[in-house]
Amino acid sequence: MRDHGRSPMSMTHGDFDPDYLRDLVIGPNGTLRFDRISFAAHVDSLMRGRRGAVRPRSEAELHPFRQQFVQMFRDLRAATGLRYYLAHNMTVTPANLGQVAETVRAVVPMGFSMLSFQPAAHVGDERRWKESYTAVDADAVWAALEEGMGQRIAHEGIEFGDPRCNRLAFGFLAGDRWTAFVDPDSAADRAARERFFAHWGGLAFSGTAPLMLLAKIARVLRHHPGDAVVAARWSARLLRRAGGLRSLVRAARAGTLGLMTFEVHSFMDAADVGPAWELMQQGVESDDPRIRATQERLAACTYSMAHPETGQLVPACAQHSVLDVTENAQLRRLLPLTVVG
Repeated sequence: MRDHGRSPMSMTHGDFDPDYLRDLVIGPNGTLRFDRISFAAHVDSLMRGRRGAVRPRSEAELHPFRQQFVQMFRDLRAATGLRYYLAHNMTVTPANLGQVAETVRAVVPMGFSMLSFQPAAHVGDERRWKESYTAVDADAVWAALEEGMGQRIAHEGIEFGDPRCNRLAFGFLAGDRWTAFVDPDSAADRAARERFFAHWGGLAFSGTAPLMLLAKIARVLRHHPGDAVVAARWSARLLRRAGGLRSLVRAARAGTLGLMTFEVHSFMDAADVGPAWELMQQGVESDDPRIRATQERLAACTYSMAHPETGQLVPACAQHSVLDVTENAQLRRLLPLTVVG
């Protein structure tokens, strides 16, 4: 994947031991198999069966497990030099929406580089749904995120797909202060963003060898020399928004300077996706406002996958809600829901 310019991320519940992680990244000869790895740990109180927290009663009960997960990577980096990127995923329902703000305050200092929240949708085994999940939307989760951070978290600077599905805020932490890379209220920042995507959007910064990266940067600047001035002015604005150079130096010395991305990713209910997808295959726009909105979101999906049999790009919601029905039925028999302890 990396040879083709992609950066894979492993998805996990995080319930594994340091020995497992070490065996994963260190080869038989004792050297690192990877120079950098990425993991997304899904941890929330709706999950069952975690060792030490089989039936957690609150998100706060899981904070030690979240911290232990990060510490495994810190210890391995200290021992081997392994670089890593960690994301924290959390499903949100009416049962834990009121705990999102406190969870944000607790998790942000732990060492994750992304906090991602997924409002639950009616997909899969109906026996899982014990309450209404329609009460939680992206607005409610984002408001709780901002409450936890004690500041505005601007997601309008860089958008992917439909904001009803995806909200991403790219920035960094300096102490307890978060700063967006693109200020959506700044015309100069918006212009710099457009210039960046027009001239630099196809350049892979991560995973490219340093000399090769320098050569690519030089080539772009040769064609667009004015970008250097735009970048310098953007950097100056960013520095001012972050509180100045001294603030960043203090945060760096304290070990509290680092990237932080916030995300809310909302899947859609299967009852809406089914008819919406069927009409889209017929080239028909629904007269029902709810179904038409679902069609709009499916058409703008940035989380599509190639169907293994046809090669058609299928939005994730359509894959899970429509095309996976047979597979889900088989999984129900293979992995029946059970009550643990």
